[in-house]
Amino acid sequence: MLNWRGSFTNKTVLGLLLGQILSLIVTSTGFSSSQLAKEGFNAPTSQSFLNYGLLALVYGSIMLHRRQALKAKWYYYILLGLVDVEANYLVVKAYQYTSITSVMLLDCWTIPCVLLLTWFFLKTKYRWKKLAGVFICIAGLVAVIFSDVSSGDRASGSNPIKGDMLAIAGATLYGVSNVAEEFFVKSADRIELMTFLGIFGAIVSACQIAILERVELRSIQWSPGVALPFVGFALAMFLFYTGVPILLKISGSTMFNLSLLTSDMWAVLIRIFAYHQKVDWLYFVAFGTVVVGLVIYSWEDHQSDPRVAEGGNDRRYERATVNSNDVESGGQACSASTPASTTQAKQ
Repeated sequence: MLNWRGSFTNKTVLGLLLGQILSLIVTSTGFSSSQLAKEGFNAPTSQSFLNYGLLALVYGSIMLHRRQALKAKWYYYILLGLVDVEANYLVVKAYQYTSITSVMLLDCWTIPCVLLLTWFFLKTKYRWKKLAGVFICIAGLVAVIFSDVSSGDRASGSNPIKGDMLAIAGATLYGVSNVAEEFFVKSADRIELMTFLGIFGAIVSACQIAILERVELRSIQWSPGVALPFVGFALAMFLFYTGVPILLKISGSTMFNLSLLTSDMWAVLIRIFAYHQKVDWLYFVAFGTVVVGLVIYSWEDHQSDPRVAEGGNDRRYERATVNSNDVESGGQACSASTPASTTQAKQ
């Protein structure tokens, strides 16, 4: 007989709920971006700049108030900020060259990247049940994509190959970013992570805006139709970035990326109930499939080796804790943090 109470702990349920809250926030950012695009706003880095500024201001103030020593070297966060900014930029840029369907499909590349990186760098082990959950979640998203293709309302794009390459590159950077954030949030400190991600993300964004988007910003006609979704996007992203480290600590980066697969389905429900639009029945099948995959992935197997389960407090992160005193000793902390920070530095 299935032990539902034992298989779904409070932490598991909290991870599932928080994942869907973050997925809804991602959906709201999509609607904001769509509205900005309709208004002729074409400056993706500028959209993210305000979010990084809010992170630096809010969490920087908390960090100054606490006056605690850094638990990780500050220059690791420079790489994190750089990769995070470029991941956002590449994926948004891909929409200009290829179809939304292609970007949705290629964005799933983040999930195998996260699986590989967590297995190699964080020594996370995955049982067949978790891998089955991953497969089911991706199958649900593929059902959405087939529905979009059959409806015939997706344009192919002006340069599909270029757009696909941008999407793959962005998805890869997302994977590296998520795994690096999972490492830092479990071995260092969440407030410290958000502070330096905001500071260096804002600096990188400002430099990129000055080089690539200054002409677009000058040509923008600011009006309530532009300002409201611009500010709404920044606030939603701030809430998303605030919640991501919490979910990473509870459930890990793989569960985080699987949870975000439902964002497109939430968008469909909004289209149905808010805009009274008709959608293909496959959307409902896909939504249910992804939910089943998430439940299977989150299922706790208490008879298995506890080192296999991903997320939560794990001794391997305690042993790999990075602080200002032992990071230069060449021990396990250095060996665990250097690969993640070198390759990258995550809703």
